[in-house]
Amino acid sequence: MARLSIMIIMWYGLVDFVSAQTIYEEIIKDPNKSANNYCVYPDRDDHQYTPAPEGKIPFYISHYSRHGSRYMNNPKAYTIPLDIMAKADSLDKLTPLGKDVLRQLRIVHEDVQGRFGELTALGNVQHRHIIRRMMEHYPEVFADSANIDARSSTKIRCILSMGAAIQQMVAKNPQLRIRMDASSRDMWYLNYQDKLLRDSMMTHHATHAYKEFTQKREHNERLMGSLFNDTAYVRQHVDDGSLNYYLFKVATIMQDTHLSDSLHLIDIFTRDELYRIWQKENAWWYIAYGPSLLNGGNEPYSQRNLLRRIIEEADSCIALSKPGVSLRYGHDTVILPLTCLLDLNGYGFQTMDLEEVEPHQWLAYHVLPMAANMQFIFYRESPSDEDVIFKILLNEEEATLPIASSIAPYYRWSDFREYYLQKLDTYEASR
Repeated sequence: MARLSIMIIMWYGLVDFVSAQTIYEEIIKDPNKSANNYCVYPDRDDHQYTPAPEGKIPFYISHYSRHGSRYMNNPKAYTIPLDIMAKADSLDKLTPLGKDVLRQLRIVHEDVQGRFGELTALGNVQHRHIIRRMMEHYPEVFADSANIDARSSTKIRCILSMGAAIQQMVAKNPQLRIRMDASSRDMWYLNYQDKLLRDSMMTHHATHAYKEFTQKREHNERLMGSLFNDTAYVRQHVDDGSLNYYLFKVATIMQDTHLSDSLHLIDIFTRDELYRIWQKENAWWYIAYGPSLLNGGNEPYSQRNLLRRIIEEADSCIALSKPGVSLRYGHDTVILPLTCLLDLNGYGFQTMDLEEVEPHQWLAYHVLPMAANMQFIFYRESPSDEDVIFKILLNEEEATLPIASSIAPYYRWSDFREYYLQKLDTYEASR
């Protein structure tokens, strides 16, 4: 028995190691993968899909997408590191590398003026490509004068993302009947913010656990030593944690802009440093928008309105002979908790131990890159076919649900409705 216990412990240790190595190796190959919600969309055309059961034809698509690549929202994210480095330079406290970092920060700061939070050119391209592939994979849904209902959050970056998609659709099929809107009236489900859940994100337990988790990964000495020529000055005048954080943010957001080819701030970090920052941010996303038991495990229910809306609209569209497409454009703080609420690909995993999150493959950057999207693709043989099935694509990859199915990755809509409406009803009854 003792030997068996040791083997089990060794096995779980190996699982942890392999998981960490996989993520670490991704960052080794592409340091931009450390960016979590700043990661560019994995925009590619080589997706392979499981054939639908014989006789089943796609007839309706229900979709939710994050806006495409953008600039950072907060001007302070750009000015804080710039001001720290500029002051040090005025006192001749920067190394040659520090001076080059300051040069790059000035270029970035000038480029972003008047564009805070706005969609970049790459963000526009991402949504054009996503819709193009959707139309190519499911031409039956977009045939002739199909109905397209597009709704967006009131944020300009979301509206422009929707507009890019619509432009692509019209270019491929001018006959489409398109209704497009961006109204505060739809924000109750497109970007609902549950105050009760939001205020309970960082409980005492969550705050303590996160602080303990991050303190193990706070190692800023090497980076500070490479930027400043006076360690005493750094100790007395530089908040190294804040500078490290904002330099990382500026460095990683550049992959979403036209400066990605000419500036390479991310190279000031070692891959180990990037990996540790990724770990800290991944844990934060798990607590704030995931199913963490540190705050009760209910944060994903912030998107219960959206899930009900998806179900209700699908029910209405299934009743039509030619329903078309429902497009919705919003935010990362919606698509991640929705993924967890559905327990898509196991993202409903719950624990109080932040060290367990990564080994269980709960990886936020796989869910919420710029332009992240979820597509429900519905199939039936004919309008009279009551055995409606569907599959979910997460970032255009087939995903799994915690529902029994003999035809996975396809599921019966009736099973989905029963399972999730009961889940929502149970939660709402307990509030």
